[in-house]
Amino acid sequence: MNPDGNLFANLPALSDNEVFTELLAQPGLRIERIVSTGQSSPPDFWYDQAESEWVVLLQGEAQLRFADEEGPRRLLPGDFVAIAAHRRHRVESTLLGQTTIWLAIHYAAP
Repeated sequence: MNPDGNLFANLPALSDNEVFTELLAQPGLRIERIVSTGQSSPPDFWYDQAESEWVVLLQGEAQLRFADEEGPRRLLPGDFVAIAAHRRHRVESTLLGQTTIWLAIHYAAP
């Protein structure tokens, strides 16, 4: 974990896997960069996290789905979402063959 850097530097090559890079971690707080290149959550899989999360899409495009909503939300650069702890959600899609960059802040639920 490097205390300084650039979110757009050292991007991984196109891959079959998302790449998670922890940028900062302290008790009750974790900040990570996520790089997607066409990945999505597995079918019928839902994240159900103990901590809350605030996520912003910095580059690319994604479809984020919540179990309590009818359809997915389309996220474009600059869009952000606060996700309460235990709110079930999934990544429906990211752009295939293109780099999508997320900044995720995980924090202790109040």
